[in-house]
Amino acid sequence: MSAYNHSDQVAELKSKIKSIRFAMFTTVNAQARLVSRPMTNQETDNDGNLWFYTSTDTELWEDIVSRPEVNVSFAEPEDHTYVSVSGRAERIVDRAKIKAMWNPAVQAWYPHGPDDPHVVLVRVVSSSAEYWDSTGGKLVSLFDMAKAVLTSTTPDVDPGEHGTIKL
Repeated sequence: MSAYNHSDQVAELKSKIKSIRFAMFTTVNAQARLVSRPMTNQETDNDGNLWFYTSTDTELWEDIVSRPEVNVSFAEPEDHTYVSVSGRAERIVDRAKIKAMWNPAVQAWYPHGPDDPHVVLVRVVSSSAEYWDSTGGKLVSLFDMAKAVLTSTTPDVDPGEHGTIKL
């Protein structure tokens, strides 16, 4: 997108990740090592923030105290869509918000329900996102890769669209 319009940028981010159920949530741990774990994005709000449930008993909860800068990456290989969101994680203990976002899938992970004192939220205040959308289909990509292997060349694959979303 050429001109910056926050609501358009947020809409673009939402459209890119809306069908991707799981993300890899990366933090920096106490030993200064990158740690990624699969998480389910519960919501992308109108400001472009990502919301996740977690527990106060997790390393994720502890990691973001000292190093709140995080990355959340989404991948949908079938559609050739990849999105990397950078931002700052915030620990949220708001029972009303926890209850408002509650759903049956969350209940499976937290069987004591939204009143469980260990159930909390993490909001990632998104600062930017990069995305890659390949326009070629799966068969075209597989054919180009097989051809490259047989001819000892690099695949001639259309890289598709790549862009940055400013949030």
